[in-house]
Amino acid sequence: MTLRLYDLAGAQPERRFSPYCWRIRLALAHKNIATETIPWRFTEKAEIAASGQTLVPVLVDGDRWISGSWTIANYLEDSFPDSPSLFGGVSGRGLTRFYSNSADSLVSAIFPFVAFDILQHVADKDREYYRASREKRAGKTLEALVADRHARLPAFRATLAPRHGMVSTGRFLCARARRMRQQ
Repeated sequence: MTLRLYDLAGAQPERRFSPYCWRIRLALAHKNIATETIPWRFTEKAEIAASGQTLVPVLVDGDRWISGSWTIANYLEDSFPDSPSLFGGVSGRGLTRFYSNSADSLVSAIFPFVAFDILQHVADKDREYYRASREKRAGKTLEALVADRHARLPAFRATLAPRHGMVSTGRFLCARARRMRQQ
């Protein structure tokens, strides 16, 4: 039986913009697992209600509904052991979790720069929901959120530079990777 993946889509079904869904699409491709991807929109929550979630990605394997990119990745690794490994073992799983959390922080940091642009690409039926939910999260209108983004962009870029900001943990990461290999 082919797995089904509910994947966030914009107004155009082929425009998929969720980094959390991208993770799972890449994991499925890496493991060579046949999957039907189903374009899903923000207001189509009833379609994934069986998962107990209101967000994607959601993977359906037979009568089993799995949600959340990290949970799905672990499910794929454990349920398909004969296909290429996503993590390369226990220590790799831990290190991948660390990188996954770091990527989540980066997605949150990028959001104030792109929130309004995303609104322009969601399906018409999703615009009101997207605007209201994102403005509630940000505590301001989308227009106010992005109003000074060009002025904030240089400082954000500096946080991405090696030995600065978010990426300054290079020595920590290398030391942690060495310790994990030694275990």
